[in-house]
Amino acid sequence: MLTMKIENHPCFNDASRHTFGRIHLPVAPKCNIQCNYCNRKFDCMNENRPGVTSKILSPKQAIHYLDQAMVISPNISVVGIAGPGDPFANPDETMETLRLIRAKYPEMLLCVATNGLDLPPYIAELAALQVSHVTLTINAIDSEIGAGIYSWARYKKKMYRDIEAAKVLITNQLESLKKLKEAGITAKVNSIIIPGINDTHVIEVARKVAELGADILNCMPYYSSTETFFEDIPEPSAEMVAEIQKATGEYLPQMMHCSRCRADAVGIIGKINSEEMMQKLADAAALPKNPEEKRPYIAVGSLDGVMINQHLGEAERFLVYEIDSNNGKCVLVDSRKAPPAGGGKERWETLAATLIDCRAVLVNGAGSSPIKVMNAHGIDVMVLEGAVEDAANACFGQEELSGVVKINPLNACGPSCSKFTIQEAKHGC
Repeated sequence: MLTMKIENHPCFNDASRHTFGRIHLPVAPKCNIQCNYCNRKFDCMNENRPGVTSKILSPKQAIHYLDQAMVISPNISVVGIAGPGDPFANPDETMETLRLIRAKYPEMLLCVATNGLDLPPYIAELAALQVSHVTLTINAIDSEIGAGIYSWARYKKKMYRDIEAAKVLITNQLESLKKLKEAGITAKVNSIIIPGINDTHVIEVARKVAELGADILNCMPYYSSTETFFEDIPEPSAEMVAEIQKATGEYLPQMMHCSRCRADAVGIIGKINSEEMMQKLADAAALPKNPEEKRPYIAVGSLDGVMINQHLGEAERFLVYEIDSNNGKCVLVDSRKAPPAGGGKERWETLAATLIDCRAVLVNGAGSSPIKVMNAHGIDVMVLEGAVEDAANACFGQEELSGVVKINPLNACGPSCSKFTIQEAKHGC
């Protein structure tokens, strides 16, 4: 039996928040719903809100980063996964990360924050891994109100919109809460107060989730973000928030110290991430997806060596780059012939073997089948457009990504999807 100290969770226990820290590992870039208040495009270090991160990590990069973070902040008592998308829209990455943490840090508290849409199939394993706390964001239990909050939901490969999106989401959220409590997992519910949309409805949410056994409620003031459907809605006043917290407090204990943490938040709640910690995050993201492997190269599909302008399946050869140890810039070191067209999966297995010492391959198009094969061999397929030098330097962690745009990403939700984020464009390098 693990000897985790439940009372040391700073988000669920106000008394511990000044003593114990938390760390969020940003391993989940994709989301399965579009909230009308959410924009994950921007990243400012002074911006504290969900959906924001400076880097995306693979599970093993995340463990490397956690090791470094524990040295800098040994008071970290909780490791959480909170995006920047939804953990269970990225279930493989989320569950692998949790397994790795539990194996290496058996006394660490584990938690996840999710919208609950894709959560139910994973609750049994969460309990087996002794994930002690789960946060569900439930903004409405009335599908007509929910239809005003969510643009779409993608569930089991099917796209739902408007009231149908709200119905499937709310159904799964309430099922998730019920199953979490049956599994003995502490459940916090976040309800975002959106003036004129759900501000008078939050008390109904509180009543319902209390019936289902929720342990604590966090009534969060809506955060106005640019380039969203709700960007012109004013944020709720302090008086409105206080009144709603008092009313919902009749049903559940209230979390009053939430700081709307980033997906890469680390340290004491309310304090911004230190420069030292953010450098460790950047260093981890620049490593191969499995830092224990020696993968010093990046491959690029380019006709001219200047722009990323070839599809993975069309390239007859790939240019291979590494970082020059003298000046820190990427340099061309090799040109490798691609396997001939045809052959199905065997062709991609051959390509993976050809590029096995590369951490990523940068192309301007790729199909889902070859991406899956390459990923299985630890090679990330980055679908980009832009200059080779800019993208390669960014993927090696030498420069910020600028002038490079991710296009046609794997698992995109379709033409209705909002703009791809900088975080997604950095993913995998």
